[in-house]
Amino acid sequence: MGVGGDDRRFLFLQGPHGWFFSRLAQGLRAAGAQVWRVGFNQGDAFFWRDKASYIPFSETPDAWPQRIREIIAQHQITDIALYGDVRPVHAQAITAARELGLTIHIFEEGYLRPYWVTYERDGANGNSALMEIGLPEMRKALEKCDLELPDPPAHWGDMRQHVFYGALYHFCVMAFNRRYRNFRPHRDLTVRQEFALYMKRLWLMPLHSIERHIASWRVRNGGFPYHLVLLQLEHDSSFRAHSPFQSQTQFLEKVFSGFARGAPQHHHLVIKAHPLEDGRAPIRETIRTLIKAHGLDGRVHFLRGGKLARLLNHARSGVTVNSTAAQQVLWRGMPLRVFGRAVYDKPEFVSDQSIRAFFAHPKRPDARAYRDYRHFLLETSQVPGGYYSLGGRRQLMRHLVDMMLAPDDPYTALIRGDAAPRQQLRMVR
Repeated sequence: MGVGGDDRRFLFLQGPHGWFFSRLAQGLRAAGAQVWRVGFNQGDAFFWRDKASYIPFSETPDAWPQRIREIIAQHQITDIALYGDVRPVHAQAITAARELGLTIHIFEEGYLRPYWVTYERDGANGNSALMEIGLPEMRKALEKCDLELPDPPAHWGDMRQHVFYGALYHFCVMAFNRRYRNFRPHRDLTVRQEFALYMKRLWLMPLHSIERHIASWRVRNGGFPYHLVLLQLEHDSSFRAHSPFQSQTQFLEKVFSGFARGAPQHHHLVIKAHPLEDGRAPIRETIRTLIKAHGLDGRVHFLRGGKLARLLNHARSGVTVNSTAAQQVLWRGMPLRVFGRAVYDKPEFVSDQSIRAFFAHPKRPDARAYRDYRHFLLETSQVPGGYYSLGGRRQLMRHLVDMMLAPDDPYTALIRGDAAPRQQLRMVR
């Protein structure tokens, strides 16, 4: 690590809501690199401080594949950086970058949330290089490492900032997007609908917090065995691109059917919504319908997000499509059943039972194998900090510029033995 950036020319595409990409560009420029940013709407423009390096894309979506190649050639781009790899403009840019031999830097929310973020190259989630790296290879790479693993903090450090920046971003797009009339969001809702949902969530946060604490208390003190279902956002890229389901309804139908046929009659089912769930998916209505259809009155509980750690302390098992929150299930040595492609879906610690058999007698994971897997992630792609708060961004900046300028991706560097020690893991909370 610590490679200079004098010959590197970065092109940033869309990033997390807020100032993270703009701050990261400052760090790369300080290392000698040059940085440009393509913006697709006024929200992208608002959160980019250096307007001289901003490149607006206001054409129709079908012009993008050719335009990205022109931008790469014009500015002699060597690297592209983006947040998430499956939204159409990013997937098309990655195709062009691979054809032209560019280095592809991908950011995502942390695989070991809440305190870490993910930095990889070429692909993330179901497209990650982790999908092809087995436990034996990880263990061999870790032989040269000596690390006392930290426990992840059981809170989101920047949830309010996350929601606030999301609302501000969509307000900019809704109110000032005249220059980008051809912009089409990568999600199904209009920008106006997105903004309304963000504002509704901000407004109702205090009420939802009270409701969540009451419901969580009832579950923790109910005295019944329960299985925890971890929901995701239905519009989340990992859910859409790397799962067999088209909606949360399809997933819940599968879970309820297996629970009704396999779980002991005195067991309960706890459905935990994603912390950013905003009501666009009919989750409550679906749950009510499925309770009635399967005769599960009194045995199903719905929670609006909240702290996962306390719920996991008393749960029997966890079920999800491919949520990163499942890593907390495995960290506690609890049985886990997943349905989609996930970086942690390794045979050593994820159950391959049918969902009915899983609820009847869930198999426990190999805790030692998961500890080795988690150790490998902390040595490679998991970077402490957060995108949305000032303190979180400062923490990220202590590591990311060196990681981006390094010749190899974090996994290759550790497997080959070229990785620098990850002192970042001794975190200050």
